[in-house]
Order: sequence, then C-alpha cells, then structure tokens
Amino acid sequence: MTRKILEVNLRMKRMLTALLGLLFVCSLDSVTQAKETGYQKIDQETAQQMMEKDDGHVIVDVRTREEYDEGHIPGAVCIPNESIGCDSPEALPDYEQIILVYCRSGRRSKEAAEKLSGMGYTSIYEFGGIIDWTGEIVTEEDTMKLWIDDKEVPVTWEENPSVEELRTLCPLTIPMSMYGGFEQVGPVGESITREDEQTTTQSGDIVLYSGDQIVIFYGSNSWAYTRLGHVELDQDEMEELLGHGDVEIRIE
Repeated sequence: MTRKILEVNLRMKRMLTALLGLLFVCSLDSVTQAKETGYQKIDQETAQQMMEKDDGHVIVDVRTREEYDEGHIPGAVCIPNESIGCDSPEALPDYEQIILVYCRSGRRSKEAAEKLSGMGYTSIYEFGGIIDWTGEIVTEEDTMKLWIDDKEVPVTWEENPSVEELRTLCPLTIPMSMYGGFEQVGPVGESITREDEQTTTQSGDIVLYSGDQIVIFYGSNSWAYTRLGHVELDQDEMEELLGHGDVEIRIE
C-alpha cells in the first residue's frame, strides 16, 4: 500500500512539474512576443474576460466607420487603422491605459497595434477579428444618433444607466449655449441618473452635468461629470461646429 501511494505521489509530482513548465513557457512566449512587437496577442475569450473588468480599458475598432456602423462590439471606439499616423489619437489620451484592439479578420488590428506601440502606448492587447467574435454586437440601428444643428455627427456612447435613461427620453431637441470658450450646455428637461466623477474632458466629450444638463466640449475642462459619450471628430471640426455661437442639438 505504501509503495503504491509513493508511486501515485511521484506521478502527481511529475505531472505538476510538467504543467508548471508549460505555464512558464507560455508566459515566456508572451513576454517575448510583447518585447518583439510592442503588444500582446490574446485570444477572444481572454479579451471578453478583460472587457468585464472595471479597469478603465478601452476597446478600439480599427475598421472603417462604415464597417463599424454595420456592427461593432459594445462600447468600442472607432479609430480606423488608416487614420493612425504619427500623432496619438484624441480618443486615447492615456498612454498606460489598457487598449484592446480588433478589426474584421486580424490583419489591420496587428498593424494598428504596432503603430500604437510605436507611439509609446504600453498596454496594448490585440485579439483578432470580429468575424470570429461570439459576444454581443451592436449596429447603427441600436445606437442613438446626434445632430448638431443640421449636421449628423459620429458618436460613441457610453454603456451606463445615464445613457440608457437618456435613450428613453428620445427624441430630444435641446437648445445649447456657449460657455467658457470650451463647451456648449443645454437642459435635458428632467433629472436622470448621475454617476459623477472628477473628470478632465477632451474635445468631443459629451457629459451630464448636475443630473439635468448635457454638455458637449470643443475644448477641455476639469469638473465632476457623468460621461455620456464622445463625438468622433477632431478638435478643429468641433470648434467649427460649436465655437461660433449657440447651437441646437437633436438626439434620436
């Protein structure tokens, strides 16, 4: 009996040693890959698990805007691979933020991940193409649309209770007023859920202020806001739309 127990224990030790060795090799491969490419390649199951964490990550869809509108991962920001040059994208102000990158099949996401790494971003994870995605996908039809005066603008909305309540109030027409030389402010019409956090806004950010006012920025400010979304236009375009007088917005 004792001999059999010893043999079983020996087999278990060998299996454990082999498993630890395999894990070490996989970890080493991941570190080596990150050093060689500047980003880590992960599978889509791992990407889904990372998306469930509240760690400030951002999901980046590097397909064209047309492809993005046809269907994208919830909460993803559209930054077309072709638009990524030498300057860091305005939607990615934090160089240490966790960035999860995908495209249609995996080719453009690798190119984009390499370019972002070259700019100095340090936590890039590339997970292939949406054609293999088994999680939720949202389309343009599911997304609220925003017009500034008569111009429809591309918006990436947040996934939070404030946006969901705003959706139930649509269609909304809101007269906006210029304020401070960096924002336009207008009344929602009633108070909705607020989850204010101290925030430094960027041009294009859409926020809820005091629970009953919507603010769209063409500059920057620091205050306690609830994030609602981001207009995917550069600062010059936002200044052209908002920096020359009061406007009216429509949300549907």
